Amino acid sequence: MSAAQATASRAHPAGEGAGWGPGEVRLNVEQASYAYAGEREAPLFTLEATSFQARQRELVAILGPNASGKSTLLRLISGTLAPLSGRVELDGAETSRLDPRTRAQRIAVVQQESPLLFPARAWEYVLQGRHPYRRALRFETAEDLAIANNALAQVGAEALQDRWMDKISGGEKQRVILARALAQQPVLLLLDEPTLHLDIGAQVELLQRLRQLAEENRYTVVVVTHELNLAAEFADQVVLLHRGRSLRVGSPAEVYRQDLLEQVFEAPLEVEIGPAGRPRVIVQGNRSEDAGA
Repeated sequence: MSAAQATASRAHPAGEGAGWGPGEVRLNVEQASYAYAGEREAPLFTLEATSFQARQRELVAILGPNASGKSTLLRLISGTLAPLSGRVELDGAETSRLDPRTRAQRIAVVQQESPLLFPARAWEYVLQGRHPYRRALRFETAEDLAIANNALAQVGAEALQDRWMDKISGGEKQRVILARALAQQPVLLLLDEPTLHLDIGAQVELLQRLRQLAEENRYTVVVVTHELNLAAEFADQVVLLHRGRSLRVGSPAEVYRQDLLEQVFEAPLEVEIGPAGRPRVIVQGNRSEDAGA
């Protein structure tokens, strides 16, 4: 067990009735790789062998610039892609081998973009999260409605339940989309760039809410993001990717090294460590100008 994992297990003890001890793994990514085939012999893109583990109540951030393999890794975790080598397991079962219904009951995915296929009020949209539990040609039950209402309450969106989805703000829409994921009653929550179109206040609110939901509901949360400082503030673990390679896995303090981040993001950066031990990344100005000042 790494130092980061040991710290996380002490900070987030297992809840009663959860069936998990503090040292047990919920998500296991073991030497998982993938390659997108091209017309020629060489693949278009390869995600090299990547490994990390996560427990309940943990929030893992997958970081890296564009085309580093973040979304590919998220698809491997979700089970929509089967690894070329290695394995991805949730509660000991390979995610790519789960049947679609079971997978949707265990894993909820919030995509970068969630287009509206037809007009819907917020409560109707959230009810879509109950589809994995319904039988064919059956309408929603009173239990489904109660679960959807509770999901809206968990994200602070009760007041939005009768609003049309195309009439609410970006931050409000993101909360309702998250509520739909919660209505699936998953154990693993995956989010692909959830803060992409949000202002800074809404970004912070979303990460705070994810942190709270992980604690209260014993979720394991994996977030793909470009936001270095938000990941540093809220994540238990960081997986840093660059050009299809996993360069480092660990706590934010372990991963956020100036030389490493400058290599990955190709920008002059400075890393400060705050009083709580959380790093903060600062973009530097033109160093040659600073040196001559």
